[in-house]
Amino acid sequence: MIETNRKEIWRYLGYKGREPDGRVKERIEQCLDRLGRVVTPGFLSDEFDLAFPGENEMTFAGIRVRSRHLFRNLCGCRRIVLFAATLGIGPDRLIARAGVNSPSDMVIYQAAAAAMIESYCDRKNEEIRCMAEEKGLFCRPRFSPGYGDFALEYQRELLQVLGAAKRIGITLTDSLLMMPSKSVTALIGLSEQDKADGSVKCMSCEKKDCVFRSE
Repeated sequence: MIETNRKEIWRYLGYKGREPDGRVKERIEQCLDRLGRVVTPGFLSDEFDLAFPGENEMTFAGIRVRSRHLFRNLCGCRRIVLFAATLGIGPDRLIARAGVNSPSDMVIYQAAAAAMIESYCDRKNEEIRCMAEEKGLFCRPRFSPGYGDFALEYQRELLQVLGAAKRIGITLTDSLLMMPSKSVTALIGLSEQDKADGSVKCMSCEKKDCVFRSE
């Protein structure tokens, strides 16, 4: 099973700065155990050249992006890694069943799965950081569509470039929601200068009221 930070689960459940009681902790562990049996993690990544044709504009993998926040994150990079990760369809089915039979478990499954996909991405991010280090490069913090002014619409192009539908089963609805729902796309700039620790999340996103924001 993917190692999952319990404190992140507590935070997603609303326990900010405090621990749930023993009964809730036990329930979380039970839900995590069931979740661990149904996840089928999938991951893919690819590396591309990165160019800056204009202010707040970037091109990579045939995609042209305009975003002030992403530009600030990637400035100084010449290569970029695109990746997609998923826990598979199992968590969605488990959450759906719990929604009918046990709404309280459904809430825990949602929080646990959110923390689990984040842990999975952190682990893959670290692998990318290590590979970049071998080339003498440094990773910028990963950045996903929907962060700051990096429009969610770019989700479609990232998935197409990676071939995510065929390779790991991630598709996109008309409303730009990924299926399976516990999936992530992101990009990581590679720079010759150690401008920022690639493990730091949220530092390049100005959305201060996000419930997933790291404290």
